Amino acid sequence: MPSLFRRKSADLVTDSVDEANAAESDGAVATVAGSRTRGYTPSKKELGKVTPKRKAGGRIAEPPPANRREAMRRMRQKQREARAEARAGMMAGKEEYLLPRDKGPEKAVVRDLVDARRNVATYFLPGALIVLLGSSTAMPPQVRVFANLFWFMLALAVVVDSVLMSRRIKKVIGERFPQSTTRPRSHYWYAIMRSLSFRRMRMPAPRVKLGEKV
Repeated sequence: MPSLFRRKSADLVTDSVDEANAAESDGAVATVAGSRTRGYTPSKKELGKVTPKRKAGGRIAEPPPANRREAMRRMRQKQREARAEARAGMMAGKEEYLLPRDKGPEKAVVRDLVDARRNVATYFLPGALIVLLGSSTAMPPQVRVFANLFWFMLALAVVVDSVLMSRRIKKVIGERFPQSTTRPRSHYWYAIMRSLSFRRMRMPAPRVKLGEKV
């Protein structure tokens, strides 16, 4: 008899443990289900979005090079394509392809201000070449005097025009970017250096026309 009671007691303990484990499992399942409900992300199909299908055949893998010369040729071809892509992106004014000096919305506005006006500095280099030829000792004295006078007038015109352009840049940048921490002088020098080059040679390429309001 005592052994029978001991077996029943053990059975009761086992049943209690099983019930406790079942209750814990049910609670865990409920917790997971609740968290799934709270953090559940609907699929694209449920949202009504259509996922584009891949093209038939998939991506065609490039065959391995036959020899080292072929590998070098492919590498040079890829380098040329990368440079062409970078140049095209730079000419188009894409931010990821621009040099650090050209990046930022402020520099884009400065470029537009320079490209929208006729700058005297654009004619500085051709004028300097004329002065260099006219002031040589092989030229008559009258030509040399005229070349020196022309050089003085050209330099003065460039300085005056650059000052007017810098004032315009300062006003526009102050109005559009009042919280800017960039030194204004950096914008002035950037604009002057851009105005020295011909319009077709500027990089990034001008995106505004001459006389267009910026």
